[in-house]
Amino acid sequence: MLNDTEGEFLNLHELVKAARLKLDQFIWDYLVGGAETETTLRRNRLALDSIAFRPRVLVDVARIDSSHGFYGRKIRLPVALAPVGSLQSFEAGGGASVARAAGEFGVPVFISSVTQPSLEEVAAAGTGPKVFQLYVRGDDAFIDDYVRRAVDAGYDAFCITVDTAHYSRRERDIAKRFRKPWRRDVTGTDFQAGLNWGHLERFKAKHSIPLIIKGIATGADAERACAVGVDVVYVSNHGGRQLDHGRGSMDVLPEVIAAVAGRAKVYVDGGFSRGSDVLKGIAMGADLVVIGRLFCYGLAAAGAAGVVRVLEILEDEVQECMGLMGVTSLDVLDRSYVHPAPPVVAPHVHSAFPLLTFNEGY
Repeated sequence: MLNDTEGEFLNLHELVKAARLKLDQFIWDYLVGGAETETTLRRNRLALDSIAFRPRVLVDVARIDSSHGFYGRKIRLPVALAPVGSLQSFEAGGGASVARAAGEFGVPVFISSVTQPSLEEVAAAGTGPKVFQLYVRGDDAFIDDYVRRAVDAGYDAFCITVDTAHYSRRERDIAKRFRKPWRRDVTGTDFQAGLNWGHLERFKAKHSIPLIIKGIATGADAERACAVGVDVVYVSNHGGRQLDHGRGSMDVLPEVIAAVAGRAKVYVDGGFSRGSDVLKGIAMGADLVVIGRLFCYGLAAAGAAGVVRVLEILEDEVQECMGLMGVTSLDVLDRSYVHPAPPVVAPHVHSAFPLLTFNEGY
């Protein structure tokens, strides 16, 4: 078992505050910031905050089951941990710490090709389901080599990110003249810029590992992905860190689900910060909700134990919300449980945490 942090952290915002105290300003801004005006980042929260619940009453909710399925395995929540780059910036164990925490709690983890340690070391550290996510920095042989390594290491699926053809202007970093270490010596970005549908067709023809495409933002591209045979369409705007003035992920989700029409799974990320957010994603039709910044707060606050604590609190929130909505299992949830509503708070990266003190630097 990992170190017990239950007594130290009782609410999610306490882990946010602890992370802020542990991280220097450079890394904190890298974590919480977005691209340019950070409009897309705020729209992620706005889209979530513009959904209200329609609860049912007089339902026997003495027993709540918030478990879900992932490639034939049972997971505790319909949640996965996102492929975040440079996890070692938040805690020395990096991806290995996150994989260990995800395995102990019982949810999948996505591991980025731009985090440390190696994909093999991460696979050895965690016992749960794992997905390897690739930024393409080379030719077809480059991709094939990573697929081989991921398969040999026991990853359940392979993810290619498609919304980073060019690296965005992250002005918090630029203003501080800060560049992440892995960005200083990066090569091969022309291959990511040149990525096209033909590469995905080739992948599906050559490899049998399930393919997840991360960064879909329109129904048209979701339709094209299904035509190629992609196994999972992953709705994402990179947490508002790539294209500015995009739509919030939850605003995109309905048209993607309509376009996919059951031919592939649909995952979504973008601003998900509370258990109620997770249930909104599932009710709107997502098969899995992926969290990013949220688990990084736990990692920075208390390492692997902090990630587990984030997931424990999130599970409490999910189950409490399900009970109050009159829902005993996730397969009951559908759009009849949600309704459009005006938001009551201004969208912000931390607007889901009203008890967080927004001192200078937050």
